[in-house]
Amino acid sequence: MLVLALALAAALPAAQAQTGKWPSKPVRVIVPFPAGGSTDIVARILAARLSEEFGQQFVVDNRGGAGGTIGAEIAARAEPDGYTVIVVASSYVTAAALYKLPYDPVKGIAPISMINTGALMLSVNASMKVANLKEFIELVRAKPGALNFGSPGTGSAPHLAAVLFQQMTGTNMVHVPYKGDAPAIADLLAGQIHVMLLSGPALFPQIKAGRLRALAVITEQRSPAMPDLPAISELVPGYSQTAWNGMWAPAGTPREIISRLNQALGRILKQPEVQERLRAVGREPAHTTPEEFGRVIARDVAKWSKVVKAGNIKVD
Repeated sequence: MLVLALALAAALPAAQAQTGKWPSKPVRVIVPFPAGGSTDIVARILAARLSEEFGQQFVVDNRGGAGGTIGAEIAARAEPDGYTVIVVASSYVTAAALYKLPYDPVKGIAPISMINTGALMLSVNASMKVANLKEFIELVRAKPGALNFGSPGTGSAPHLAAVLFQQMTGTNMVHVPYKGDAPAIADLLAGQIHVMLLSGPALFPQIKAGRLRALAVITEQRSPAMPDLPAISELVPGYSQTAWNGMWAPAGTPREIISRLNQALGRILKQPEVQERLRAVGREPAHTTPEEFGRVIARDVAKWSKVVKAGNIKVD
């Protein structure tokens, strides 16, 4: 036992020295969606400030496709040395509920922290002749299968949120999946698709410019950022869905590095400028412990797995 204790004592300084030098080179921040989308906007806000915190560049690497699962697999399979992290959206858990993944979405990662929460918004092209959610539901019911909705990918949170919306309102629309928020929004602006349920960061500029019309927030209560916009539960009782972003690293990433990143995010999310930028796009800063974020992931994977099974939802 004495020999073992001496060996552990000798190894400890070496391990501390190894993680103590981190980061000694740029850190890759994977965003599992194309540039310009909601998650990308949030990730770039944080990456700039993490670079300032640690004196090394945190470089955003967009790896879109398959509802965010391509980027997530790259992150899960990366070397657990602290030089790869990923910023995911709540679509991470909905995709996990729908796809058979080559990684464990709950046990195969090292959670760092939740970053924010926010409301999905049901938005249409401004030229659509509906003034509110009631009129929209009446239109979709009158023309089953005639309207289509876009999403950032099959299995994404907006996709399953729209499926649940149809189930609870007795409507039928055609799903058009994209490889991220940005291309879907471009087609919504062009009138190629009719509606999207999407989180605020990528939609706010277009709504403020009058090119898109938000009809409701997909929450139980109205959003403080959009008090004049009705909550969907006012017309569809019992229906709500909260969007979030969070950061994790590959499983096996040293605990000290996870802790340092978590503490840095805590400081960053308290900065007034960061809070102002997030709230300006309908997001509320939300810092958690790694353990708390891990529990959110496990809870939401279980929740959406039940929705997928009950709705017999298949990959397009």
